[in-house]
Amino acid sequence: MREPILEVAGLTKRYPGFALEGASFSLHAGEIMGFVGRNGAGKTTTLKALLNFVHPDAGEVRFFGMDATAQELEIKKRIGFVSGGADYYAQKRLGTILQVVRRFYPGWDDALCAQYMAQFQLDANKQTRQLSAGMKVKFALVLALSHGAELLLLDEPTSGLDPVSREEILEIFLSLADEGVSILFSTHITSDLEKCADTITYIRSGRIEASGPLRDFTA
Repeated sequence: MREPILEVAGLTKRYPGFALEGASFSLHAGEIMGFVGRNGAGKTTTLKALLNFVHPDAGEVRFFGMDATAQELEIKKRIGFVSGGADYYAQKRLGTILQVVRRFYPGWDDALCAQYMAQFQLDANKQTRQLSAGMKVKFALVLALSHGAELLLLDEPTSGLDPVSREEILEIFLSLADEGVSILFSTHITSDLEKCADTITYIRSGRIEASGPLRDFTA
């Protein structure tokens, strides 16, 4: 049996008025997992806790068999994170932002970056204020993928996009999965899941209610 690329066990984060309680699930290499739940169910809290953007109160997270806290730097060299509604300095050109971000990743690949910029039809000379919502998501994907990320964690990446742009982003997910990239993306748009997800993890009021193959949910 394949080893999980991501293992989450008993992940807990408590706030006044809301608690993520004992979240447990796993993602295997080459899978696209839809992380689904209503707005406010705990999707963003879970993703932030996985990445140590917020410090969990309890639980264990392992990426590629490594402890998410003890080996955080090594792990973050191998993953990419995209948040829906990602924004950048409005006046900066895309090429300038690329030059800044590449300094943080020893494994940054300029040729791969150029390939994705061309594939997504992004012009490095454009300012970020000139991009549509869909193009901003594509640019965020370029930043996440150009250092060879093996796993993408995406927080509501299709939120606010028009149907055509959303369809295009989902096609990109399928293409990336074919290339061996694993994807965990949160959404409250169930139609997105039917088009590209292999597995589903369903969260409600801070608790994981179910996690398994898409076919089990559709059945």
